[in-house]
Amino acid sequence: MTRRKVATYYGLRKNKVLMLKRVLHYLFVLAVPILLLTSTIRYVANSPWFYAYGFDKYDVSGETGIAKDDLPAVARGLISYFNSSAEPISLEVTVSGRKLPLFNQREVVHLKDVKDLIRKVYRVQTVALIFVAAYVVGSFWWQRKTWGRDMAQGLFLGGVLTLTLLVALGMGALLDFDALFLQFHLLSFANDFWQLDPSRDRLIQMFPQGFFFDATMFIAGAVVVEAALLIGIAGAYLKLIKRKVGEITY
Repeated sequence: MTRRKVATYYGLRKNKVLMLKRVLHYLFVLAVPILLLTSTIRYVANSPWFYAYGFDKYDVSGETGIAKDDLPAVARGLISYFNSSAEPISLEVTVSGRKLPLFNQREVVHLKDVKDLIRKVYRVQTVALIFVAAYVVGSFWWQRKTWGRDMAQGLFLGGVLTLTLLVALGMGALLDFDALFLQFHLLSFANDFWQLDPSRDRLIQMFPQGFFFDATMFIAGAVVVEAALLIGIAGAYLKLIKRKVGEITY
């Protein structure tokens, strides 16, 4: 093999490695908002205090006739159901002094669909977390000298992307949450079991549209704060490097 061929071979190999690093870097940037969003959704879906907040704000006891003392157990039962393989959901509540099944068959079917959707969120979160962890460790192994700067750049850009997406989501929810909520259901569910009657179906009485608006605003606000922290910390680190080195490459 001639010197020219050797140089060409190693040049192409170097370009491929650089391209791979660049692709992985951008995937890392994309994984940041995915991880932040799915993690926050998972936190809210598993937070009894948020259920209690909604039950109190929308007077669920008064709307459903369910004894107020039963509502914390209902929240825990739903959380347990979403995190288990048990089917179907089976919860009882006290209504007018009588023990009754909480949900009818239509609601049971819809809750199964909701559970499947939540578990998909869990899986996406897990994949994003594994990729982020693998990228952090792998990049430290192959580029230790620039690892800190590259991590800070990725987190900074990931934070900016997150902030942009969440501000857009928040604005969309504020401007027309009804349309956003409808499209979410049409895209997320392959049947119409989500179309419940608020005059008789306890599921929609317990979780009116206002509850989901509050959840959306809380999730968006929390992720915006998380993204702002990433931007602030990463940006401060990059500025520190710039002062030490005299220049920084984005």
